[in-house]
Amino acid sequence: MSVTALSSPSLARRQPSWLVRLFDYKPFLVVMCLAPAIGLLAVFLTYPLGLGIWLAFTDTTIGRRGVFVGFENFQYLLTDPLWWNAVFYSVVYTGIATFGKFALGFWLALLLNNHFPFKSLLRAIILLPWIVPTVLSALAFWWIYDPQFSIISYLLVDVLHWRSSNVDFLGSPWPARFSLIAANIWRGIPFVAISLLAGLQTISPSLYEAAMLDGASAWQRFRYITFPMMMPILAIVMTFSIIFTFTDFQLVYAITRGGPGNSTHLLATLAFQRGIAGGELGEGAAIAVSMIPFLVFATLFSYFGLARRKWQQGEAND
Repeated sequence: MSVTALSSPSLARRQPSWLVRLFDYKPFLVVMCLAPAIGLLAVFLTYPLGLGIWLAFTDTTIGRRGVFVGFENFQYLLTDPLWWNAVFYSVVYTGIATFGKFALGFWLALLLNNHFPFKSLLRAIILLPWIVPTVLSALAFWWIYDPQFSIISYLLVDVLHWRSSNVDFLGSPWPARFSLIAANIWRGIPFVAISLLAGLQTISPSLYEAAMLDGASAWQRFRYITFPMMMPILAIVMTFSIIFTFTDFQLVYAITRGGPGNSTHLLATLAFQRGIAGGELGEGAAIAVSMIPFLVFATLFSYFGLARRKWQQGEAND
């Protein structure tokens, strides 16, 4: 009797409910899975970005609601020497620091890709500069660069006797600028090294073995195997590194606060000084918004560079 009931045509023709059919619809399921992340991005990224762009076109100050002034804030920035100085140093800071991080990070990744004792422990130790809070790293470098208690000055003056007086790393513009760049390179090397190491481990060892059998040197293996195979990960890591470096705030503000004489201001620190410390929210927002074209250019440069490389590789394979 039960077998007959279960195999009845009425039950066989029973359709699933509309809720089941809705969740079986893949586009709806994708939207539902992405909805929490989209909501968080909308609250913590989209809204602040939109508000910042709006404030950049107003004369809002702390304690006073501003009115729409169009492009007046941006016109003022074009005549402001401090803004041009921040643009100049932001480009120099990003260019030198990114080159240094990639040169040393790639070299370190190649070393870590070899087999040697305690390899896993060393990889974990190398990550320490990246995982340590930025403010702690900044305080450590601030102590290293201190004109009286600097360990570098102690080595140069008291140990090696190469100098007769301590080095004032942060007392003049260019030494302070290069000191900040060195601190940023030290902090960013682990991110680049570990990211590139992950890419190196995806390259098949059989490619190197075949190249060695053909008599390829170490430089030829790097040029024709390692570097071309690493191009996708290089483009992605470089994009993130440029964005992180160009928008750096904590390291610079904790060590120099833009000094001496406003010479080490990046656009991010200058925006904070004008908008929060100075109370000119509209002007500070305009400085922050002025970073967007540089970031868009860097992202597009990396993207189209990667796409061009893939297109060339496709032609070579054809």
